[in-house]
Amino acid sequence: MENLHTYIFIGRSGCGKGTQVEKLAEHLTQKGVINAEHAWLRVETGARFREIVETGGYTAKMLKEGIERGDRLPDNFAIWTWTGFLFDKFTGSEHIFCDGCPRSLLEAQALDWLFKFYNREMPTIVYLDVSREETKKRLLARGRADDDADDIDRRLDWFDRDVLPAVEYYRNNPKYRFIEVDGEQSREKIHEDLVKMLEA
Repeated sequence: MENLHTYIFIGRSGCGKGTQVEKLAEHLTQKGVINAEHAWLRVETGARFREIVETGGYTAKMLKEGIERGDRLPDNFAIWTWTGFLFDKFTGSEHIFCDGCPRSLLEAQALDWLFKFYNREMPTIVYLDVSREETKKRLLARGRADDDADDIDRRLDWFDRDVLPAVEYYRNNPKYRFIEVDGEQSREKIHEDLVKMLEA
């Protein structure tokens, strides 16, 4: 499927993944790559978890408590959410944007199998590199209820422990195109650099 793109955006909390996903989708729409025939799907684990929390029930309660503690939720839940999403929404003609997933090496390997099943070749990894110190500063500045210092440290710890191995897996994997962008620039400069790298 040479004319269909698959993007995986990875980076620490607060690095601007969602913003860059939207900016790239807008850019590709303006270029006519995303169009009526080939729309785009956004696979976002965190958003799906929040939807599940709203449904009530025991599992939703446990997910809510885990999210509030800043825990990384079990791999099997994450894999189930995006597999189910694609099962329901994917027709085979869309561009795919993964926003904030995978969150571990195991999830990355599961996503491998899923893309292989769907015949999606050479997905592009977009790693927005923001230092731990800058991330903590940004998260504290936005002042959300779940952004106290302890919760932020816990999330940064599990990023370093669990997500970075997935980043390195992609960096050294010839089945993927790996692009690393300095995420400590303005959102406009990040987007500009990303587009240049994608079109190089």
